[in-house]
Amino acid sequence: MTYELVPEAGPLRTRTLADAVAAELHQLILSGEVPPGAPLRIVDLAERLDVSPMPVREALRRLEAIGLVEIIAHKGARVRELSEEDLRDTQETRIALESLAVGRAARVFTEDDAGAAAEALAEHTRLSRLGDQIAARQAHRNFHFILYRASGSRWLPRAIEPVWRNSERYRFARPPDERAIETTRREHQAILDACVAHDPDAAAEALRAHLENAATRILAAMSRARR
Repeated sequence: MTYELVPEAGPLRTRTLADAVAAELHQLILSGEVPPGAPLRIVDLAERLDVSPMPVREALRRLEAIGLVEIIAHKGARVRELSEEDLRDTQETRIALESLAVGRAARVFTEDDAGAAAEALAEHTRLSRLGDQIAARQAHRNFHFILYRASGSRWLPRAIEPVWRNSERYRFARPPDERAIETTRREHQAILDACVAHDPDAAAEALRAHLENAATRILAAMSRARR
């Protein structure tokens, strides 16, 4: 089980109201519907989501804790801006934590781990080709965290969680093309193959290459968006 400051979307009846509001706001930020720098006014959000201000206030605190929202005294909250500096910092932190996690996972990887990861990877590829970005994002997360939980560490998945959440802001709304989908699939497969082979060095290197390649693609997209 992963540790989540902001739960993934799911049926409202299974979560607290603050959980539901946090998940909804998180999705609005990831999709770009609430863009970087946008103000997050509690009264307006409460009206939009048809809730009282209290769960909105709690949701904003949770989003602040994982770096998606900035709360400024006497001014209110806003979505944090995207920047190349933040992206590089985020990816470097992910490389440090996630390469350690997959290296540990590779040492003890089981057939059950391999089957679950392969299923999540296939689902991610399928959903990406269908253009279902929300479901594909969840399948992508499932694939990675199956590997991280396989490490046996209580703390690594928890440490990875908030940095992962911040990195998701840099996944832009435009659906990837077939070439990008296949490139990503091969990168993920290389990580999985190294884990199955019980090769921690190869797993860590494949993970590092995957994240560095992703950062390069995102930086190029950010550069194009500024033109």
